[in-house]
Amino acid sequence: MKPKVFITRAIPEAGIDLLCPIADADIWSDELPPPRESLLQKVKGVDGLLTLLTDKIDSQVMDAAGASLKVISQMAVGYDNIDVAAATARKIPVGHTPGVLTETTADFTWALLMSAARRIVEGDHYTRDGKWKTWMPTLLLGPDVHGATLGIIGLGRIGQAVAKRAKGFDMRVIYHSAHRHPEIEKELGVEYVPLDSLYAESDFISIHTPLNDSTYHLINNAALAKMKPSAILINTARGGVIDPDALYRALRDKQIAYAALDVTEPEPIPLESPLLTLNNIIIAPHIASASIQTRNKMATMAAENLIAGLKGEKLPHRVADSR
Repeated sequence: MKPKVFITRAIPEAGIDLLCPIADADIWSDELPPPRESLLQKVKGVDGLLTLLTDKIDSQVMDAAGASLKVISQMAVGYDNIDVAAATARKIPVGHTPGVLTETTADFTWALLMSAARRIVEGDHYTRDGKWKTWMPTLLLGPDVHGATLGIIGLGRIGQAVAKRAKGFDMRVIYHSAHRHPEIEKELGVEYVPLDSLYAESDFISIHTPLNDSTYHLINNAALAKMKPSAILINTARGGVIDPDALYRALRDKQIAYAALDVTEPEPIPLESPLLTLNNIIIAPHIASASIQTRNKMATMAAENLIAGLKGEKLPHRVADSR
């Protein structure tokens, strides 16, 4: 008999094709994540779980699955939705998909940066609304990207990939991170600065830090007050790094010029959010890794982790602090 697995959402066929020959897969087919009660019901007696960031996988879920649960595989780099300590206590390995989305997310960060700087979304709306009558010398002016200063918060894999792209635009790149990286500074020609200096000096600020106790609402009223009135803020990390109320006030009052977000707090952003009333912000629906190649690779890695766990083998992409 094949082991039973529950997959909390439809994933690319590349992953499903790997799983089907060796497992009996129950796939949640709705567009939205399974409600809590449905999740607790669906996991009963399963041997494996393949999850997404939207699924809270805690001790209650693991206990509902029971002693048969051998592995939890997350189709994402992050795993703050999973209680890794609870899994480890139950000797359940946890997998994720690290590294695969670095370049794709850096590409999307750059797309947001360019779109905000050159006001591309506004321009599209302007055209569709029938407002384009003639060429105008002062229409939808934005700042140059080339030669500007880019401040990167968090110089991990994605932050480094963004810095590499910035060099092609002859930008000055400064960064602040939990740990300084002298070897990367030399390799990429980037400069470490205190966080307050980054706020004050940057024309563009791009966030690439994980969400934890020290970074929750890192971008708050005080931080925004230290930025240039012309600053453009980009976030492709986690929504909780930015206080949305503080950001709304800063954008409304022109304390900073623009923001471009792929992530929000909460997700999805409520339709009644005041941020949606502003023209100087772009909000994408968490699609930074949404290239065909990257999502196929993520699905494949998640399936490989699940299969290894079902076989009692070491997960090829195991969360570092799990069993």
